[in-house]
Amino acid sequence: MYTLKKSLGQHFLKDENIIRKIVDALQQESFTRLLEVGPGAGALTKHLLQLPGVDFKAVELDEEKVEYLFKQYPVLKDRIIHKSFLDIDQPFNESFVVIGNFPYNISTQILFKILEWKDDVPAVIGMFQKEVAQRAAAKEGSKVYGVLSVLVQAYYNVEYLFDVGNECFNPPPKVQSGVIRLTRKTTPLHVKTEKAFWLLVKTAFNQRRKTLRNAVKGLFTAEVLQDELFNKRAEALSIEDFAALTFKMN
Repeated sequence: MYTLKKSLGQHFLKDENIIRKIVDALQQESFTRLLEVGPGAGALTKHLLQLPGVDFKAVELDEEKVEYLFKQYPVLKDRIIHKSFLDIDQPFNESFVVIGNFPYNISTQILFKILEWKDDVPAVIGMFQKEVAQRAAAKEGSKVYGVLSVLVQAYYNVEYLFDVGNECFNPPPKVQSGVIRLTRKTTPLHVKTEKAFWLLVKTAFNQRRKTLRNAVKGLFTAEVLQDELFNKRAEALSIEDFAALTFKMN
């Protein structure tokens, strides 16, 4: 068998109904290459391996779980990347879909890593700490709308699919969980440069209690800052508002 490691934030999914719902959501996408992040004891993996015509890989940091998976599913030989997801190179040369019960302690970083590969990742189905899932899906005006919301939704449509109760895991986590689906947008966001867009968004939310005028004053001329839009706070601006502002930056 195997042990559960708190240091790696391990909470293994055991509810077959939830597992089927995640796999069903995945199968609504069209793909031939699939990466599973954090397979753990293989609750999802055993279903994913049955998908026909799919080039499957998994990334798992815990050596004990890697050995367990090899014993349980010999077909995984040469298909497991034994590293932290945050340290791996892009696993496929062509487009691929990402799925996972993502380690909660690095879930935000995982989303930012996926954004680095966005041109090759058309869809993501993931279970996150509910708070992170809600932030990724939040719209402007929401208290949880922030950097993660804007940067993920700049490139992906985000659907909050369903909640997952604590009792669905072993051991039960102290936080709630939620499953979201990211589907890459077909029309790219019109920005001055991606670098300018990211800088503006991060600077605006870095001091989210201040008006935009005070939060981002170093990025615009005094004349541009007179626009009424700068009376608002960052959380009131849509993704398109941020994109349009990049063309007025210094």
